[in-house]
Amino acid sequence: MDLSVVGQEHNNGLPPSLGVVLPAEKPAVTMPDLPSSSQAPSLASHSDDGREFVCGWGSAFINITVTFPMNKLMFRQMLHGISTANAMTQLKREGLKNLYRGILPPLCQKTISTSIMFGMFDQYGKLLRYYHPQLSDGTTMALAATLAGCTEAILCPFERIQTVLQDKKFHGKYKNSLHIAQDLWKFGVREYYRGMVSILLRNGPSNILFFGLRTDIKERLPDPGQAWWGHIITDFVSGAFLGAFISTVMYPINVIKAHQQCQMLSSLHCTVV
Repeated sequence: MDLSVVGQEHNNGLPPSLGVVLPAEKPAVTMPDLPSSSQAPSLASHSDDGREFVCGWGSAFINITVTFPMNKLMFRQMLHGISTANAMTQLKREGLKNLYRGILPPLCQKTISTSIMFGMFDQYGKLLRYYHPQLSDGTTMALAATLAGCTEAILCPFERIQTVLQDKKFHGKYKNSLHIAQDLWKFGVREYYRGMVSILLRNGPSNILFFGLRTDIKERLPDPGQAWWGHIITDFVSGAFLGAFISTVMYPINVIKAHQQCQMLSSLHCTVV
């Protein structure tokens, strides 16, 4: 006869000895609650929150240092409507000492801006996936990229100062970035953010194109295998192609921004566009 069906609460009519012999029911073992699968990634990702910021800062520092002379050449063409040969002649005439004139503002602006672009894109993406999980991956990417671009726009004063420094007509008027910042302060904070609308129109679509296409372009390149240098070459090629494509698409907006930001209220050197 199976005696295990007799519980302790039903043993009142049995002799004390039989009640002791019968096995008592083992209490149920409760396991501690484990984090759900949706919570696990968010907990593990905290340690990587700063990685995107640091990588973005480093890549922008190298980018600006290497390509500044080329960007200055392009800026002269945009501002004065001259050919590449004429722009190169201007830079040669000004000499090597002025070649890197104006690099401090873009170095500060672009390193921080790229750091914000990568870091805030990652953070906005996490927030959108957490609070609006019903959104598709494409919509989440586009919203996160646009919000990151809007956040970048707070660095507009650096672009404003850079534009004035790169214009040869202001070489004899302003000594450095601090000199321009002090002159702009006379006309209020609004002057620091001249060209803000153009920057917003540029940053949002640029970020959407970058984050939306970078994975697809990299996947279409040959497989680099296990070699570490293969991944570097793949990243370089995909980044170069994507950067050239975005720069070409956004070139008209950059031309408008350059003409807007080269205006100084205390001078009439630039033509209003």
